Amino acid sequence: MTARSDVILERMMALHPKVIDLVLDRVWNLLEAVGNPERRLPPVIHIAGTNGKGSTQAMIRAGLEQGSARVHAYTSPHLARFHERIRLAGTLISEEALTEVLDRCYVANDGKPITYFEITTVAALLAFAEAEADYTLLEVGLGGRLDATNVVDKPLLTVITPVDMDHQRFLGDTLAQIAGEKSGIIKRGVPCVVGPQHDESMDVIERVAGALGAPLLAYGQHWHVGVERGRLVYQDETGLLDLPMPNLPGAHQVMNAGSAIAALRALGRDEAACEAAVTRAEWPARMERLRSGPLCDLAGTAELWLDGGHNPAAGRAIAATLKDLPPRPTHLICGMLKTKDVGGYLAPLAAVVESLTAVSIPDERATLTADETADAAEAVGLPATTADSVAAAIRQITTQSPNARILICGSLYLAGHVMRENAV
Repeated sequence: MTARSDVILERMMALHPKVIDLVLDRVWNLLEAVGNPERRLPPVIHIAGTNGKGSTQAMIRAGLEQGSARVHAYTSPHLARFHERIRLAGTLISEEALTEVLDRCYVANDGKPITYFEITTVAALLAFAEAEADYTLLEVGLGGRLDATNVVDKPLLTVITPVDMDHQRFLGDTLAQIAGEKSGIIKRGVPCVVGPQHDESMDVIERVAGALGAPLLAYGQHWHVGVERGRLVYQDETGLLDLPMPNLPGAHQVMNAGSAIAALRALGRDEAACEAAVTRAEWPARMERLRSGPLCDLAGTAELWLDGGHNPAAGRAIAATLKDLPPRPTHLICGMLKTKDVGGYLAPLAAVVESLTAVSIPDERATLTADETADAAEAVGLPATTADSVAAAIRQITTQSPNARILICGSLYLAGHVMRENAV
């Protein structure tokens, strides 16, 4: 049975012909129509960046909740259900509450043009403003300066995770241009935690922060993080923390953990909160080992992994993670969108895996065809074939290599499809 929220979301898709249209006028108009909920939010931590936003947010939330804080959290896109985008005081929004705020925003918008992300972001802010909590975590959807989340005049803290090349069509084709868009979340006098950056990006972030008098807490200057003897070691001007390694897999999660810990320390949280950040965070489809469900049953003795990363930096991070896993023949099942740098994503993976089986992303208009993805893989030296579905790809791989490690990757939209298909 179709949920009522799905019906309203489908109507919202028709309100604007473009999926992405970066201006804030429509958002401001709708916010005013629903009573300016952005002015009534619990203290806001606003997070932008190219990679690691979601993982960093998950770690900050885990750290805050360790001390019994009630935390709202907004993220996008969702994987299996839209409800994943809106977490009210620690719990995913209910169908009843989601339907109610979506309906109110749809009526208040009165048929005017507005993008899907814009109207659903306003709905999230409305839900947050009307539910008690101690903090609000807002993850930027795209860019920062003109993102629909960038409507809070005075957040408590901002965070910029690593900036890299992605969404060049909308954000610019140089790191400096992209960093300029991400830096749009920096607010006058508000501290900003900055994760590891290319020099070109850091120069822009420092210039914007300096103009706004926003204190920076930057990796390599104000805090450091690394691995020593299998432990995560974090240090800033207030002292050193010796913590367990992050439970989220991958060397890149060490840096995400550093940003999260720097944020927690800036918020006055203690060592117990910082330890909870690295040991209790949950973030699906980021090098996640799938252990049960129909697709796992189909894989038999093969390992099945899932990751939604989709840009060159994500490709490098995944390749590094695969290198650190125990040796095992590794094969990719990959589906990607037309808007992505497919070659840049696949090139680092070509050196660490044996093959790629390409699939088209089901029910996604912007998908590359399986043939197109396979051609891109061959172009970077990765042997490739195609399959009609993820299940068919698993069968093809396990027929030849029953004990393989299989990583399904290339898109959060593919990851969401897999999560629904593999639901127990």
